[in-house]
Amino acid sequence: MIKKIGIIGAMEEEVEALRGKLTYVKTTSRASMDFYAGKMGNKEVVIVRSGIGKVNAGICTQILADLFQVDAVINTGIAGSLKAEINIGDIVVSTDAIQHDMDATGFGYEPGVIPRMPVSCFEADKRLVKAAEDACKEAVPEVGVFAGRIVSGDQFISDRQVKNRITAQFGGMCTEMEGAAIAQAAYLNSIPFVIIRAISDKADDSATVDYPTFERQAIAHSVALVENFVARL
Repeated sequence: MIKKIGIIGAMEEEVEALRGKLTYVKTTSRASMDFYAGKMGNKEVVIVRSGIGKVNAGICTQILADLFQVDAVINTGIAGSLKAEINIGDIVVSTDAIQHDMDATGFGYEPGVIPRMPVSCFEADKRLVKAAEDACKEAVPEVGVFAGRIVSGDQFISDRQVKNRITAQFGGMCTEMEGAAIAQAAYLNSIPFVIIRAISDKADDSATVDYPTFERQAIAHSVALVENFVARL
């Protein structure tokens, strides 16, 4: 049974909006991160800004596991589309997540494979995926909702050739900078997770133009659907 939910956002804008939905808030600081524990509706929730990148995201998830003993982890945020049919403003819900910049090919491993780990592509919890899809369709019915693989790396993808290579190798639906690290940390702690990303750009040569324009809309969609999602758990 899910009693306490950890919600991780990469940027202050995301977390600030979600924090406004909490009551009875208590703040705890660890590793230069502020964890806001309170209630969203009738659910216990801990909201935190991880900061950008996989290291920040992994550390943040471990603190949620150790200090707050969360029963599930939700990663919200924005991402770049890797598919022509997934447009700016649409939502991607993770079925699994993999690190596109994990490269031990020099030792004979396939791209994305983490050496000496039993798995390298981390599967999201099916119940959370279904609840997230349903919440998306109800909270933001005007946008498309896609369930599929999310690929992560410590790179903001804004080059069409890089985008095409990542898509060919990993077959992801969108790319961002935290989700797969959160997924790996959740896996190691046996905590169910799901990643929910609103599309803010097309992860190609247009990214520098699209990103500032659509970031606010993408965050607004994330906040609306997360509130609906939490109520379903």
